[in-house]
Amino acid sequence: MTLADSSAAFAPAVSGAGPDVALFGEAMLMLIADRPGPLEHAQAFAKRIAGAEINVAIGLSRLGFKVGWASRLGADSMARYLLAALAGEGVDCSRVVCDASQRTGFLFKGRVTDGSDPEVEYHRKGAAASLMVPADIDEAWLASARHLHATGVFPAISAQSLATARHSLAVARAAGRTISFDPNLRPSLWPSPEAMREALNGLAAQADWVLPGLAEGTLLTGQTTPEGVARFYLAQGAKLVVVKLGADGAYYAGRHQGADVEGHVPGFPVAEVVDTVGAGDGFAVGVVSALLEGRPVADAVRRACWIGARQVQVLGDSEGLPTRAELADFEREVGAR
Repeated sequence: MTLADSSAAFAPAVSGAGPDVALFGEAMLMLIADRPGPLEHAQAFAKRIAGAEINVAIGLSRLGFKVGWASRLGADSMARYLLAALAGEGVDCSRVVCDASQRTGFLFKGRVTDGSDPEVEYHRKGAAASLMVPADIDEAWLASARHLHATGVFPAISAQSLATARHSLAVARAAGRTISFDPNLRPSLWPSPEAMREALNGLAAQADWVLPGLAEGTLLTGQTTPEGVARFYLAQGAKLVVVKLGADGAYYAGRHQGADVEGHVPGFPVAEVVDTVGAGDGFAVGVVSALLEGRPVADAVRRACWIGARQVQVLGDSEGLPTRAELADFEREVGAR
């Protein structure tokens, strides 16, 4: 199969009522400053939605997958805005609990013009998503999904969310579903580096496809090369490890479709980096979507690098994620070269 065959080969939904991809996680209202500089100098803010898992949910839904997201929100205007935005993207939120006794988390985000990391101020402690417990998981719904995507953000926000993340992976694994895991490190949310490593490496050990960045992999494994990070997670039981290398692309190693695979895919040139937030989530969209379509790993990683490059060129966490038509145009162009 060539890259140009993408649209014809795509078969989004599996038979049955379950989603193609299930996700659990935190969603927050994001308020982006109207001008560069310190947040306190901003005079107005634009509303967006934020959250690693919902970025991936949106990206996969835009590519035609049937996606379900489960979480807890307050019963406030922020929750209504989030749910309306996700419904507009075609994401099934029927497993989201809105509780009037709890509140929805939010954040302020600075605006940058030089590609640096923007200033971010979170107001998430004690918010509804952090109070999610294993009993909140609809196990039959999760077991009906074809795939579970998880990140290291949700388990970092509270002890309850860590237990919920562990349970979600256990349910999906017991049902024989494939699992992808993006460590997506948030060191400031963990009580210690040791606790972070133990928890996230334990979750990664339950996953089929592990997607760390090189810096993340170094912090979690002590390995300083892409090959070393990949070997660590393959030894834990992962079937495939894809190590993100930023502008240099990505390295992959493991076993796929009955064969050992290893290689490097170069990154895509970017004229101007506007905002790096969401690039890793876009990368996950590329890998997960292509592998669920049965594509070769090199094609999946190439797609992931392209989506990540798109995402860093826009303001907002999901605005660069492509539609299926945009992806088809890209893959026809690459296939014709």
